[in-house]
Amino acid sequence: MMRSLHIDAAKCTGCMQCEMACSYENYGVFNPAKSRIKVFDFHETGRKVPYTCTQCDEAWCLHACPVEAISRDLSTGAVVVNEATCVGCKVCTIACPFGTINYVADTGKVQKCDLCGGKPACSDACPTGAITYIDADWTGLDRMRQWAGKLDNQPAAGHAD
Repeated sequence: MMRSLHIDAAKCTGCMQCEMACSYENYGVFNPAKSRIKVFDFHETGRKVPYTCTQCDEAWCLHACPVEAISRDLSTGAVVVNEATCVGCKVCTIACPFGTINYVADTGKVQKCDLCGGKPACSDACPTGAITYIDADWTGLDRMRQWAGKLDNQPAAGHAD
């Protein structure tokens, strides 16, 4: 059975350990700006929500890439970028409806979560269990819709922006 990242936003404290672990795993530095997972801070409600690539079945980024630099790793199910093939055109960043594939100016390539080859550093580093790597059916888009529907991220009534 395939495995996937499961995010329980209610357990996230905003500690940023996932971002630190990701940047260290992929770049050897503790730098959240280099992380492939981000913790979004909903200031109005005080909630923190980690988000990263859901490894969509449809994989719009994969289909959009004009040089076929994006493929699915059959052992993990992750949609991965072959940096040697990537030309940095950014078409995949436009195709992703969730904004989880990003251009890296330092390399001139794109980056996205590749599940760390089947051992996601973010889930290992999460002290609260907000990010876990579990057996799951492959429904990335449905999971994203569920998360969005569960979150109460609207400002309180009467709150002026």
